Amino acid sequence: MKKSVLVIDAPDESFGGEKFISLVAPSFPQLDFRSTTPRDGSGPGVAEADAIFGFAHHFTEGMLSAAKSLKWIQTFTTGVDAVLKLKALRRDVILTSLRGVHGPQMSELTFLHMLALCRNYPRVLDNQRGHVWERNAIPTLAGKTVVIFGTGAIAQALAKRCKAFDMTVVGVSSSPRPAPDFDRMMARTDLRAAAALADFLVVLVPLSPETQGIINAPVLAAMKPTAYLINVARGGVCDEEAIIAAVRGKQIAGAGLDVFATTPLPKDSPLWDVPGILLTPHIGGLSTTYMEQSVVVVSRNLKCLADDRMGELENVIPH
Repeated sequence: MKKSVLVIDAPDESFGGEKFISLVAPSFPQLDFRSTTPRDGSGPGVAEADAIFGFAHHFTEGMLSAAKSLKWIQTFTTGVDAVLKLKALRRDVILTSLRGVHGPQMSELTFLHMLALCRNYPRVLDNQRGHVWERNAIPTLAGKTVVIFGTGAIAQALAKRCKAFDMTVVGVSSSPRPAPDFDRMMARTDLRAAAALADFLVVLVPLSPETQGIINAPVLAAMKPTAYLINVARGGVCDEEAIIAAVRGKQIAGAGLDVFATTPLPKDSPLWDVPGILLTPHIGGLSTTYMEQSVVVVSRNLKCLADDRMGELENVIPH
């Protein structure tokens, strides 16, 4: 009997389950693939599935409760906190992430924020709409210091690109050790000291009980008034009220946020209307080639499933 792989369809993420299956199924005729749209576990094939693939935030208590034969969850995200918090996640179910594929798009979005903020690009757009010709000298990224809080795969991809812009790169980690393209490593316990060095403080640390709200008023107060905060990690890592106060009070020059405590960002959130805060709608990990990027990692794990080598799955998340 073929092992069953269920893929949660995600048209809202520009990730089609059937398209993904079409990319991987020809290489694995010994596996039975199907996609499902319902995320509550009511769709066909859930109870029989040996593996379920999907974005972490699309897994639900109902889905995992209904998946009686489940042995493996493969997320299409790097962060898996949305799955880890589900009470129906059994300890015997292996959880793997898509770590390692988001570097290009996450780095480019970070550069979008850095360039738009330091060059005050929102004002350029306002001038275009108002037919205003205004020329100002603008700062460059060259010579600036970027402090990257978190030194995983995405941070390493970003560090490499920052060096191409002649920036000084400082990493902040709970277990600091030398890494390519980082000029210096600092411990998480020295976060405030690291923040004081930053022209750009980029948050790329996973959300956990230890990092919940870790970018708070004291950290922001340690930053230079000319510095910018950029959060492309998880909204819960940052204290949004503290960010608003710091930008309004000119403690920092501005902030670029792609992630928020509540997603989608509520229409009545004050973040929408703070001059100096640039918002993007949680698009950091997305790309038009996302499915193709995913196949590179997922195919290696699918081969482990097909060959009964579950102990060799990549990117396993302990839980």
